[in-house]
Amino acid sequence: MDTTPITIDVNIAATLDKVWDFYTKPEHITQWNFADDSWHCPSAKNDLQKGGKYIARMEAKDGSFGFDFEAVYDELVPEEKIVFTLEDGRKTTVLFEESNAETKVTITFDAEKENSLEMQKNGWQAILNNFKKYTESH
Repeated sequence: MDTTPITIDVNIAATLDKVWDFYTKPEHITQWNFADDSWHCPSAKNDLQKGGKYIARMEAKDGSFGFDFEAVYDELVPEEKIVFTLEDGRKTTVLFEESNAETKVTITFDAEKENSLEMQKNGWQAILNNFKKYTESH
């Protein structure tokens, strides 16, 4: 598959174990997994193991559009690394690094062909920023 990788990151003022829990537990995923306040994530399922499936329902709050974001885990190193493959075959790697009472989350994902690279990077970064905001405020 001929794809362009895109990398985003954020530093979160929280411990690694808290960041990991908030990133992987469905009760938290539904609170932050959207790029814009006009959207929400009404449900999430996460079978956090190699071969396990991740499903997050993403919908516009007005009901005009929605989709399931689905992936299968290829590799997991707790509190360090998550690698998964999306339904269309694109790969994503998420790295977690703790340093000086902060945790850096770095995501590298294969771009899709429908939207501009800038639009994809901005959308994924907005979700990651929302994750940071949620994690630091709880």
